[in-house]
Amino acid sequence: MTAPLPSIDTHIHLFDPTRPQGVPWPPKENKKLYMPALPERYRKLAVPLGIVGAIKVEASPWLEDNQWVLDIAEKDPIIVGVVGNIEPGTPDFRKNLERFGKNRLFRGIRYGTLWGRNFEAAVSKAEVIGDLKALAAANMSMDTVASSPRVLANAVRLSDLVPDLRFIIDHLPSLEPPREPSAFRDYEATLRELAKRPQIMVKVSAVLRRVDGRVPTDPAFYKPRLDQIFDIFGEDRLMYGSDWPNSDNWGTYQEVFTVVREYFTAKGPAAAEKYFWRNSVRAYRWIHRAANQPKA
Repeated sequence: MTAPLPSIDTHIHLFDPTRPQGVPWPPKENKKLYMPALPERYRKLAVPLGIVGAIKVEASPWLEDNQWVLDIAEKDPIIVGVVGNIEPGTPDFRKNLERFGKNRLFRGIRYGTLWGRNFEAAVSKAEVIGDLKALAAANMSMDTVASSPRVLANAVRLSDLVPDLRFIIDHLPSLEPPREPSAFRDYEATLRELAKRPQIMVKVSAVLRRVDGRVPTDPAFYKPRLDQIFDIFGEDRLMYGSDWPNSDNWGTYQEVFTVVREYFTAKGPAAAEKYFWRNSVRAYRWIHRAANQPKA
């Protein structure tokens, strides 16, 4: 039996609702998620599938949760990078960037429409652009969630304003393309504009979706949307991300992984290797912490 391809999961969340201060997310009502999500639990699910490292992405707007996560990550070498949450355009952004950036695991920030933020307005603010230029100068990256076609259009604008910033689009497969023909053409044109900019990477994450009350696990069901993304962005711009444990809302870690493993292994060994780890090196410059983690 062939050994699994070593893989870097570029999108997991860590949190602990049992800590004294609680958590801003997930809500108590979500019984699938409202429990500690820490490296030890993640390892049990991911390591048997060949996952050798993971990027922790922010799940809290609380400033000190950046430090909390860095402290957790430092203790387990499976965490090869942290994407934090400090808001560009705020007075303390650069001070906080310097503070958290002293930790080698702090690889960038996520910023967009989450936590009630106005991404479209932010893209027009000189102080936001200045802070993102400082982020780029620190050799860090920025994630944003593909929550709407408008967000993607603003990502094009932002990437032109800060061309040196490595920019990562999260969860593109979860975005439902517009059905109205002219809106769909505009949407696809925006994707092609993003694809023209080599500093922009895309996570093929949050792939599973609910249809008529059920979540298909047959990889063939997801092929048309994955084909669209692959055809536009190509094998050099796509990365694996599980979105664990948020992904538990749709399926098990193995079900999530199996869909993309079947799709990308069918593209051949070179494309699969790029998707499962090589492209993540370019996007995040993550920290090699264990002998089983591949080197570019």
